[in-house]
Amino acid sequence: MNTPRLLLVDDEPHVLSALRRALRRGTADGLWSALHIDAFTDPVVALAHADEHAYDLAISDFRMPTMNGAQFLARLRERQPDCRRMMLSAYADFDALADAINSARIAQFLSKPWNEPELLAAVHEQLEEHRRSLDTALMAERQRLVLGELTPQEAECRRLERLEPGLTRVQWSEDGAYVLEPLGAEGH
Repeated sequence: MNTPRLLLVDDEPHVLSALRRALRRGTADGLWSALHIDAFTDPVVALAHADEHAYDLAISDFRMPTMNGAQFLARLRERQPDCRRMMLSAYADFDALADAINSARIAQFLSKPWNEPELLAAVHEQLEEHRRSLDTALMAERQRLVLGELTPQEAECRRLERLEPGLTRVQWSEDGAYVLEPLGAEGH
């Protein structure tokens, strides 16, 4: 089984450190065998990283200077629709939070400061839900492959895209080389 990948985004480095410590305790307590955690203070940098790495779960703060957590999670959802999304916030405007939760289709909201057992239970639940969702999608793909509704090449492209987001969107030239900049782009 693959090690679950988590993406943490909060503009406060000490919050990211506290989240990492809490998640390590979850590993020590046997909630999960191991986690791969990437943490960022800048949501723009986190999105660029998400263009190259698939995540099982993203946890974001709501209030951040360059883009709020709802905007970040909505953009992440466009890139990685299978990634589960959670939000942490000390922000008290519940109408704004409700809109944020709905626009980014956030699966879970926890307030800051968080209750550690509640946080760990929520992360465990979201990772299990992600695993079940992927298992269901894989079974459906296998069935479509058996029924001839999906070619072996299409199934392989979907598998590779789950592992390495963006891999199947590479542009190839007629001679088999990959194109770094799309043809017809400025400067060509």
